[in-house]
Amino acid sequence: MAWVAALVAGLLFGSGLLLSRMCDPQRVLGFLDVAGAWNPALALTMGGAILVAAPAFWWARRRHETVLGAVITLPDRFKFDSALFGGSAIFGLGWGLSGICPGPGLLLLTAGSTRAIVFVAGMIAGFYALSGLRRAKATS
Repeated sequence: MAWVAALVAGLLFGSGLLLSRMCDPQRVLGFLDVAGAWNPALALTMGGAILVAAPAFWWARRRHETVLGAVITLPDRFKFDSALFGGSAIFGLGWGLSGICPGPGLLLLTAGSTRAIVFVAGMIAGFYALSGLRRAKATS
């Protein structure tokens, strides 16, 4: 049942990206261009996502389990460390340079976009690099 819920959530998320056209890197870069031809569409999309997600987070913080009964462990909202700042900087740099973040990257991958293939390959390489860094830190 958990994989069905994940599939439905993924399809809903992908549909939202398509409907809002946030899988178009130029729309995202237009949002990031605050000194030029700024496009507020991404801000409106994020606002809508927050309205939809807020009740789910309220539920999760109160119940500590999913609707299907799986235990939820949420991260500490007030923990600011080098991993948070470093990861945020790397994510922001990649997003600003490409106009693609992981969700739209995977969606664009289904269309065979060369740009998306390079982005997703870099994202996967980053996952492996982080895993290696964590292993090295654990053994030292």
